[in-house]
Amino acid sequence: MSVFSAVATVTRLTHHSRRHSMSQTQKDPAGTQEAAVRPRPRPTPKRFVKNQIPDSVLNDPALNAAISVLPSNYNLEVHKCVWRIRSLNAERVALQLPEGLLMYSLALSDIFTAFGGAAHCFVLGDVTYGACCVDDLSASALGADLLIHYGHSCLVPVDTTTIPCLYVFVDILIDVSLFVATLKLNLLEEYSNIVLAGTIQFATAIRAAKPELEKLGFNVFIPQAKPLSAGEVLGCTAPKLPVNYSSDDRTVSVFVADGRFHLEAFMIANPEIRTFRYDPYIGKLFLEEYDQKGMRESRKNAILKVKGQAKSWGIILGTLGRQGNPRILQRLEKKMEEEEGFTYTMVLMSEISPGRIALFEDSVDAWIQIACPRLSIDWGDAFHKPLLTPFEAEVALGFIPGWWERNALANDCCKDSCSECGTKQNSIVEDYPMDYYAQDGGEWNSSYAKKMSRPARKNVISTINDGGTG
Repeated sequence: MSVFSAVATVTRLTHHSRRHSMSQTQKDPAGTQEAAVRPRPRPTPKRFVKNQIPDSVLNDPALNAAISVLPSNYNLEVHKCVWRIRSLNAERVALQLPEGLLMYSLALSDIFTAFGGAAHCFVLGDVTYGACCVDDLSASALGADLLIHYGHSCLVPVDTTTIPCLYVFVDILIDVSLFVATLKLNLLEEYSNIVLAGTIQFATAIRAAKPELEKLGFNVFIPQAKPLSAGEVLGCTAPKLPVNYSSDDRTVSVFVADGRFHLEAFMIANPEIRTFRYDPYIGKLFLEEYDQKGMRESRKNAILKVKGQAKSWGIILGTLGRQGNPRILQRLEKKMEEEEGFTYTMVLMSEISPGRIALFEDSVDAWIQIACPRLSIDWGDAFHKPLLTPFEAEVALGFIPGWWERNALANDCCKDSCSECGTKQNSIVEDYPMDYYAQDGGEWNSSYAKKMSRPARKNVISTINDGGTG
């Protein structure tokens, strides 16, 4: 470095230090003296520790030969599971799989015993509907050192489970080029915007299709309801699309799944957008419909049937895995105790069915189930007494307005939208929340990643012009 460059460097450093020193002072409100301003502390950077699978596991010929008996398009992450078992020195390993994957449970058990070093590997055979059914409690009672849960995302955080839990999403490989070609053939002439969503098994395929569809001229949007992955939809939790997507006639949604259960949750959350379902197993596109008004009318009638009339309540805490959230139970119990004239009985139940509820006969006026909201939405009319979700229970108790009441409240409560009561105007079909595990959902939901929010006030509705009901 020359003398001139060294002098220039020192000069720049001096000017920088002077500017930095001047930026640390400011005048006080009276303007009479300068006060030192402490710099804001820099946030502590997040530290990530890689748990890389060693080559000795990835390239083990005997292990890879054993894995070859499993379907090649199903990513069961066997290497990862073997390495996790070894890392924990887990002697007793519990496997939990949905019914569609149980056929592979014995092969997985043999692999983990032979290559993971597990002394005992057992399968939890109870029905598993979703990630809400992760059964760490049963696995812990059986003395398991590790639970491996297949087929669902991690709704219940691993720092919440009673034993170490490993979630395997089971990513399914599909022909993305056929998917893109099918959408091009059927949608390109009529639509310019595509919303992509699906089940967790096809999340990778959805992300892979996005740039290919954009090359064709589509504007592609993949919505997200945190803490779920982008594009992921559960049977009880679906992202709510922004207004500019849901109200645009040139926008269409495409849902990747082989069934309708998760799709229906997306359609309930977004009633105004046209929706297609792409079945990746047969490579066909289907236009789907859902009786939005019929569903809402059915749930409204169930609420109005008990609102102001039911005195004896039954609160069901689902015991199928982690379906029943004690936090919701405590919230409902507190609200019941605050209201005069209400009595309630808590019932623990793993499988909620009309026949089981009918055994209680007329000793209970209305039921609240803390398990799966789709039980009420899909099968509510089959029950002898109204079976409400926690959200519907809060409407029936008068703590929040019903979706049919929100437009009437909008003029008094909020002009456009309200985060407190959920009001949203200019909607063809009133919003029914599908946010059971969304972190920004209502206080009635079951999310383990809830954001703090102000408490909801109890709305008192003086007059609702709805067939004379109030």
